[in-house]
Order: sequence, then structure tokens, then C-alpha cells
Amino acid sequence: MKASMILQAFGATTLFASTASAAFGFTKSGSNYVVDAGSQDTFAITVAGNNCDVKSIKYRGTELQSPSRGTHIGSGLGSATVTAETVKGSKANYVKVTCTTDTLIHYIIVKEGEANMYMGTHITAVPSIGEMRYIARLNAKVLPKEYPFGDASDTSGNTETIEGSDVFLVNGQTRSKFYSSERYMDTDSYCAYGEGSDAMHVCFVPLQMETCLGGPFFRDINSNKADSSTINLSFYMNSGHLPTEKARLGLNGPYVLSFTNTNIPKKTDFDASFFGELDIKGFVPDSGRGQVSGKATGVAAPFQPVVHWFNDAAQYWAKPGSDGTFVSPAMKPGDYTMVLYQTEYKVATSQVTVTAGKTASKSIASTYKAPETSLFKIGEFDGQPFELLNGDKFLRMHPSDKRMGAWDAPEFMVGTSKASDFPMAIFKTVNTPTISFNLKSDPGAATLRISTTVSSNGGRPQAVVNNWSAAAPAAPVKIDSRGVTRGAYRGFGEQYDIAIPAGKLVAGSNKISISALSGSTSDAPFLNPSFVVDAIELFVGQPPAAAKRARNADPNTNQRMVPSHRAMRY
Repeated sequence: MKASMILQAFGATTLFASTASAAFGFTKSGSNYVVDAGSQDTFAITVAGNNCDVKSIKYRGTELQSPSRGTHIGSGLGSATVTAETVKGSKANYVKVTCTTDTLIHYIIVKEGEANMYMGTHITAVPSIGEMRYIARLNAKVLPKEYPFGDASDTSGNTETIEGSDVFLVNGQTRSKFYSSERYMDTDSYCAYGEGSDAMHVCFVPLQMETCLGGPFFRDINSNKADSSTINLSFYMNSGHLPTEKARLGLNGPYVLSFTNTNIPKKTDFDASFFGELDIKGFVPDSGRGQVSGKATGVAAPFQPVVHWFNDAAQYWAKPGSDGTFVSPAMKPGDYTMVLYQTEYKVATSQVTVTAGKTASKSIASTYKAPETSLFKIGEFDGQPFELLNGDKFLRMHPSDKRMGAWDAPEFMVGTSKASDFPMAIFKTVNTPTISFNLKSDPGAATLRISTTVSSNGGRPQAVVNNWSAAAPAAPVKIDSRGVTRGAYRGFGEQYDIAIPAGKLVAGSNKISISALSGSTSDAPFLNPSFVVDAIELFVGQPPAAAKRARNADPNTNQRMVPSHRAMRY
């Protein structure tokens, strides 16, 4: 059994120098709790006793909390029951601050000798605002810079609003807090930092993302220098920013807000197994978890195989090794959908059951087969638009940015044009790219496959082959969120297989034009209906049956099939 003790309050915060450690523990100052880590690099936080806001963060004697607003869950809990206690663990001592509302319990844990805030947030209902995040509002005078993507999300000093209330013009460049995003599976840490003789880094390190929304390729706001006094670091657990599944309930975390000098922390620097000693609601130790091991086959280089497991309660992922073998992270027991991706393009789906204390053996093989007779292909079927025109830019800037290539690109000439000459997004009223190609002979019936990654405002491809117009595809399932203008490209990933009757393609010169079809319109060009292109291929005959089967799966795994002109979920 752990030993814990509620300590008595002994007055206000003790002042200290940055080179001397103070006593570990907590005191009470009015209604606030002042927690001191007793670390060599002095670290102390003040937590409001009425609402859980962090009102002060002092590291090495310097105040790092923004003077304008607090650090907190969401935009603040409003009111909460806040308690503090010290806990003697098996290897260290801890101060545990617990903040409770009707549907949420938030934990802030300070480990003796460490300048870190370990946190976890348990929810029984999605917050009424429709999202859940922890946002650290920090002192931009001391921590003016962002890592790893630099100025892309620095909106301080903006002179013009480009879109909504979150895309701005700064020094001739479009910037947004959304341009700080990174795929969940790639996220290690992200920081606000300062330079000079007293350099400091404050970094979020999300140790566990199993209860987050979205899967391995999801991305959300990480950082934003909002103005000259405040720089924000946020850890989004769920949001309405292009969601493809419902938010999960339960414990989010552990996640860490870490304070260092010039060092950038990594997930591997931390061990939060001590949560099992602290009576954290919803925490499942490794002893209560299981794993999945196996081999992923059929995804060849240069594509990256990715294995993804998910259910309503949790999500996990793994990158197989060069030989295809994989071992999952430690998973909560339960039944899971198991998906194999060719980079981000889904190629197989299966099911697996995870049992506590055991490793399930489950391999998975790609069922995707490329067409036997391809007439041309633009891009790669990898679920990403990066090799296409502006695909190297859109994550960090708005489509209207002057650094972008012209969206209304010249005619794409098969055989001479490169993938980077074809636009990665097609917008109604902005661009209708045309593909020109020569055929040695009449191919007969053919299929035009257009793989997309996300649709906005009902946008889907309308194809015209020479003088023949293909039937209009059914409208895709709407996600009520902006996408590409916020640097996002992952949605349900509709794939359209357009059947071209014999005689519509001819020997000699041919043209195909592709536009964005939708009944919606917008006065803002880049908020018009649109879709992001993954790849386009024209091939003889109908799609291989195996390819259809591989794509016909749960919508949460991203990608739905639209054979011919009829929409189907997958």
C-alpha cells in the first residue's frame, strides 16, 4: 500500500534563487496551492484552488506563465474541487493535485527533483465546447520561439486576417496555429523556447495517446505565438478539427509539460509507470495489458507499412521493421480492428482480440493489387499528396500564400510532366486541371481511378474524358470542418473509380479534365468545395476485385470507395 498524507498549509510561496534547490512539497497561499519540486533547477507552480488554473510557473527563478491568461484544461474549468497531497511512492515522492468536476478529473503530478508537470485527464463526457485540450499559456518575452516548425504558427504582429479567426498575414506570409501540427505517430515533443545565456525550453511530451481521437495520422494544433506576451503550447486529446471518429472517454495521458535548458526531451526520457501508485482513475498498468505481434507483408519500398489498432476505447499503432515484423505497444484488453496501411493508404483490414498478460499472434497481408494494364499514373497511392504541386508547402501555409505555386497549373502532359506539376488540391472556381496523353490504340473500356484524402464542403471529382462527361459521383460524407486551408489532408479518403465506356478513349490524342463538383459555393475561393488528391490512374478494364475488398472497411480507418458513380462507405 502506498503511504500518502495531506499536508497542512504553511503560508505563501518561498522565494528562491535559480541555483539553489528549495524544499520539496506544497504549501497553501490563500486558496492557491504552491507546489515545489525541490529540484536542482528550481521549479514551482501555483494552482488555483477554485478552478485548477495554473497561475504561476517559476523555473530557475524566472516566471514563465503568461501574464494574460492561465494554463488549464480547455479554456478553463470555471470551477472545480481542487485538492493536493503528497504521496510516498516506491521509488520517489510526489505531489498530486486533483481537480474534479461532474464529468472530469484532471491530475497534475510533480515528482520530487524533476522540473516536470506529469498530467492525466479522465472524462466521462465530451466537454460541451466539443473538444478537449490542455493549453499552457507561456511568457513570450522569455520563450519567444517555437519548435520544431518555427515561424509557421507565429501569428503575433499580424496585419490582416486571411480566413476565419485563425489564419493571418504576418510579414507577407500566411500563418496559423494549425500550421504547427504533426502526425500523432511522429510526435515526440514540441516546445516554446528562448535563446541566449539563460536559454530555456518548455515542451509538451505526450507519452500516451491511446484515448485521443483520430489514429496515427491525425494532427492538431501544437503551438502558437499568439501575441507579444503569450505563446501557447497545447495538447489536443479530441477536437472538431477534421475528426473521422467519435471522441473516446476515459483517461487521457500520461502527458508531460517538461522544463529544460537547451535540451529537447524525448518520450524515452520519461517513465510514468508510477501513475499506478497514485490512484489515478482509469490508469491501466502494463500488467493489465496485452500485445499483438506478427508480420506485415505486401507493402514494398519505398512505402512505409503502418499497422493500426482501434476500438471505441483505445487506439495504437506500430511501424513494422524492414522484414515486416512488428510488436504492438502495450494495449488495453479488448477486441480491435486491425488495419495495414501502405504509408497512409489502407490496404488490409482484420480483427484481433487482446488479453491482459498475453501476446496475440496476428499477421496481416496487403490485398491491394495494382492494375495489370496502366495507361498512366500521377502520384503514388500512399494516402498523401506531398509529391504533387504545392504538396511540399500546404502543411505550413494557406493556399493563397504567395509562396505557393499557381493552382491553375498548365496542362499536364503524360510522359513529360512530373507529379509535382499536378495540383494536390482541386477547388471549385479555382482550378480544373487537364491531363493530355496519347494512346497507340483504342483501349476499349477503361477505369479512371481518382484517390482522394479529404473532401471539403461536398467536393468530389467530376471527370470529362474527351467530349464525354462521366456521371456525377454521390456526395461524400461531410466533415464539418475546414481542411486544406488549415494544413490538413486526412479525412475519410474517398476513392472514385470512374468507368469509361469503350469508344470514349481513342487512338492518338486524348484529354481528361477534372473539376470539383458540389452544389455549395463560397465567396472565399479556397473555402469553395474541394478535395485533396492522393493519386490518379487510368487503366484498362475494371478494378481488380482484391483491391475493392481491401478498401471496403470501417470508415474510421480513412478511405471509402466510390466505384463508378455510386458512393460506398469504407
